[in-house]
Amino acid sequence: MAAYLQWRRFVFFDRETVKEPPGPDGAGGKSFALPPGIAVCDSGRGSLVFGDILRGGGRRRCRAAAIWFLPRSLQLSSFQAYKLRVTHLYQLKQHSILVSVGEDEEGINPLVKVWNLEKRDGGNPLCTRIFPAIPGNKPTVVSCLTVHENLNFMAIGFADGSVVLTKGDITRDRHSKTQILHEGSYPVTGLAFRQSGKTTHLFVVTTENIQSYMLSVKDYPHLELDTHGCGLRCSSLSDPSQDLQFIVAGNECVYLYQPDERGPCFAFEGQKLIVHWYRGYLVIVSKDRKTSPKSEFAGNEAQNSDKQVLNVYDLCNKFIAYSSIFDDIVDVLAEWGSLYVLTRDGKIHVLQEKDTQTKLEARKSMLFRKNLFEMAINLAKSHHLDSDGLSEIFRQYGDHLYNKGNHDGAIQQYIRTIGKLEPSYVIRKFLDAQRIHNLTAYLQTLHLQSLANADHTTLLLNCYTKLKDSSKLEEFIKTSESEVRFDVETAIKVLRQAGYYSHAVYLAEKHAHHEWYLKIQLEDIKNYQEALRYIGKLPFDQAESNMKRYGKILMHHVPNETTELLKILCADYQPAGDNEGPGMLEGKKANSEEFIPVFANNSRELKAFLEHMTEVQADSPQGVYDTLLELRLQNWAHEQDEQIKEKLHSEALTLLKSGRFKTVFDKALVLCQMHNFKDGVLYLYEQGKLFQQIMHYHMQNEQYKKVIEVCELYGDQEACLWEQALGYFARKEEDCKEYIAAVLKHIENKNLMPPLLVVQTLAHNSTATLSVIKDYLVNKLQKQSRQIEQDEQRIEKYREETTRIRQEIEELKASPKIFQKTKCSICTSALELPSVHFLCGHSFHQHCFESYSESDSECPTCMPENRKVMDMIRAQEQKRDLHDQFQHQLKCSNDGFSVVADYFGRGVFNKLTLITDLPSGKAATTIEAGLQRELLVHTKRST
Repeated sequence: MAAYLQWRRFVFFDRETVKEPPGPDGAGGKSFALPPGIAVCDSGRGSLVFGDILRGGGRRRCRAAAIWFLPRSLQLSSFQAYKLRVTHLYQLKQHSILVSVGEDEEGINPLVKVWNLEKRDGGNPLCTRIFPAIPGNKPTVVSCLTVHENLNFMAIGFADGSVVLTKGDITRDRHSKTQILHEGSYPVTGLAFRQSGKTTHLFVVTTENIQSYMLSVKDYPHLELDTHGCGLRCSSLSDPSQDLQFIVAGNECVYLYQPDERGPCFAFEGQKLIVHWYRGYLVIVSKDRKTSPKSEFAGNEAQNSDKQVLNVYDLCNKFIAYSSIFDDIVDVLAEWGSLYVLTRDGKIHVLQEKDTQTKLEARKSMLFRKNLFEMAINLAKSHHLDSDGLSEIFRQYGDHLYNKGNHDGAIQQYIRTIGKLEPSYVIRKFLDAQRIHNLTAYLQTLHLQSLANADHTTLLLNCYTKLKDSSKLEEFIKTSESEVRFDVETAIKVLRQAGYYSHAVYLAEKHAHHEWYLKIQLEDIKNYQEALRYIGKLPFDQAESNMKRYGKILMHHVPNETTELLKILCADYQPAGDNEGPGMLEGKKANSEEFIPVFANNSRELKAFLEHMTEVQADSPQGVYDTLLELRLQNWAHEQDEQIKEKLHSEALTLLKSGRFKTVFDKALVLCQMHNFKDGVLYLYEQGKLFQQIMHYHMQNEQYKKVIEVCELYGDQEACLWEQALGYFARKEEDCKEYIAAVLKHIENKNLMPPLLVVQTLAHNSTATLSVIKDYLVNKLQKQSRQIEQDEQRIEKYREETTRIRQEIEELKASPKIFQKTKCSICTSALELPSVHFLCGHSFHQHCFESYSESDSECPTCMPENRKVMDMIRAQEQKRDLHDQFQHQLKCSNDGFSVVADYFGRGVFNKLTLITDLPSGKAATTIEAGLQRELLVHTKRST
C-alpha cells in the first residue's frame, strides 16, 4: 500500500454522465438510462453491446435475453438472441463478428452463437454458427470467453476448470475443430490470446494458478507461470507499449506475465472487481473497505465501504492518471476514444481523456514546482510529445541543476537539447575555466550530431589544448573521413596556433588540405624533405601549383632534391607511389620556363635543370634556351681557367648554332654583346645577314684583313661593302696602301664606283699618294678609251645600216617590188597560188600564212624581231618620261634619299641595262650613265 500511495495523482480524465439526445422539441438533458437487467457487456465496431437476462413476465418476457447495441447517436437497438439469458459477449475489434454465450432453456446447457453483424436474417444479424459449450459430456457453467482476431481460435473457460479450444474458422462448423485444451480443479477466471509474429499463445488463469499454452506448436505445450490466480474479470492483455503482457490483478498485487516468465508486479491493494487495459493505462475497479482519504478525487466527505473506486494507472511513468468513486459498477468499456462506466442503476458515465497538451501543461506546472523533472520527461515521452516540447523540459531541468550548482548534471540535460536549443545559450554558462570539462562534453556531442560550426570547432579544440588532453584530441581528429563532423580547416588553424603541429599536419594530410600541410611543414616544423616528398605524391595540377608557391624556399634548403623533382615535373610527371603505369597523365608536363624564377641564387642547379630540359624535351619553351645561353655566357665570362673557359666557349657557341634563336635574334645578340662573346656576335651577324655590322665589328677592332675577308665573302651579296671598306681605309692615317690597292682592284673589276668618286674618297687620306691609284686610273682610262672606240665603231655601223635602210625605204616608195621567192618561208615547199607576199621579201602559202600568222598585216617571220624593236622603242620613251619626272622630284624634295628609295622599290632602275643595246647608240648610253652617276653622287651626299 505504501508503494501505491507514493504514486502521484492527476486528473487526466473529465467525468460526465451520458445525457439523452435532445428531442424534436429541443428538450433533453436527462441522464441516459439503459434497460434494466443488463448482465454482460462489451464494445467494438462503433457500438456498445449489452446482454440482458429474462426477468418476470408480461411484455418484458417476449423481449428477454436480447442483445442490445448502443451507437454513438445513443439510439438503442436490439434483437432476441436467447430465450432465457445472455451470459457472455465478445465483440471482435477487427471484424463485424460477435460471439455470445447464453441459454435457451433451464438447466446447465449453454449455447455458443456466432453472429455476423454485417449480414441480416429477417432484420436481425445473421447467426452463422451455433454449438453447445460443454466440455465433453459434463454439464458445467461457462466462466469466460475469448476469440482470436484472426478468427481461427476461440477459447471457452468453464467453472469446473476446463478450457475448450476451437481451432479453424470459428464462423463455420465444417472448417473448425473443438477440443479440450485444459482440465483442472479450479474455475477458469480469465483467458487471453497473445500473437507475436507467427507464434500464438493462450494465457489461462484460474483462481489458483496461471498457465501459458503455445498454440502454434503441435500438442500445445504449456508452462505454469504462477501458483496464484485471480477472480473473474480481473485479468487482461496489455498493448505493445507493455510488450503484450498478461495482467493478473490479485487482492494484494497486480502481476504482469510474459508467455515464459513472470514480469514486474505492482502493490495495488484492495479487492479487485474489474481489470481492463486502455491506451497504455491499466483500469482497475476495486472495492476498498477502508474509508477513502479526502482528496479532489474522492470528494469532501468520506466514502462508505460499499462504494467502488475506479483507478486509471500509468504503469510506465508510475502515476495515477485518474481516480473516482462509483456506485455498483457493471463494467468499464472503451469506445470512441473514451472510457464508458456502466453502473447498476442504468447510467453511463463517460471518462474523456484530456488532450495531450493540456495534460502536459498541468503535469509540468505541478512537477516543475516540485522539481520532479524526471517524471515530467517520462510523461512527455509516453505521450509522444514533440521534440520541441521535450527540449524545453530538458532546458528547464538543466537550468534547475545549474542553479543548484550541479554542473555535471546540468550539462547532461543541455546535451539533450542539442538541435533545438541555441548552443550559445549553453556555452555562455560554461565559459568559466573551472567548467571547461562540462563545456568540452557539450561541444563533443554537438560535433557528434554534426551541428557544430567553425566557431564551435575552434572552441572545442581550445578546450582540448587547455586541458592538455592529447588522447581526446587525437580521438577527435582521427575519426574516419565519413564520420568527420567538424570544419577541418578551422581545426587545422586552431591546432597550429596552439602548437600542436603534428596533429595539424595529420589532419591536413588526411583530408587533403595540401596548402596547410605544406605551410606547417615549411614554416613551423621546417621539415623541407618531408614537404618535398609530399609534393611529389600530389596530382599533377596541385604539385605544379605548390612548387610555384614554395619552390624558392625548397630550393634554398634542399636544392638538389628540389631540382630533381622539377625535372620530373616538367618532363614526365607521375605521383610518387602511383602504380597505374606511365601514360595515365600523358601530356601533363609543366612549363619549365615558369619555374626559372625558383632558381634565384642557385645558378648551378638552374644550369643543370635547363640542360636536362633541352636534352629530354627539344621543344622546350624559348625562355629555357635564352636563360641557358645567358648562364653559359656568364660562366664563360667569369671563368679564369683557360681549359674550362674554352669548354664553356664551345658550349655557348654550340647552343647558338642549335637554331633555337631565330625568333629571338635580337635578344641573343644583346646577350653576346653584353658578355663580349665575339664569336657569337659574328655568328649572329652572319645568320642575320648583317654583313655591314660584321665589317664594322672588324673595323672597330682594326682587323684590316678581316675587313677584306668580309668584303670578299659577302661583297657579291652586298656590293656597298667595298665602297665602305674604301672609305674606312681612306680615313686611316696609317699606311694602308696594300688594303686600298686590294679594294680598288675589286672595285675596278666589278665597276662599283665612278673613278671621280674614288678619287674624292681617297683625297681625305694624307698617306694615300697618287701612286696608290695610278694603276687604277690608268686601267680605268684605258677601259674607257676602248669603250669609246667600240662605241664609235658601233655608231658608224649603225649609220651605215641606217643609210641602207633609208635607201630600201626609198626604193620601196619609188620602185616596184619584184617577188621572186619560189618556196614558202614556213613549210619550204614550192610556192603555189594562192600565196601571200610581204615587202620584206618573205612569201607564204595562203593556208600556211593563215595557220601561223597572228596578224593579217605582219609577216610571221619578221614579227618577233619587229616586236622586240618596238618594245625597246616604247621602253626608251617611257624611260625618257620617267627620267624627267625623277629629276623634277629629286630637285624639289627635301629628302632626296626617300625619292631614290621609292624608285628603287618600284624596280624602275632594274631595266636600265636594256637601254645600252638600243639602236639610238650613244645618246641612250649617255642618259643611263648620267642618271646613274647623278644618283650615286646624290646618295653619297645624303648619307
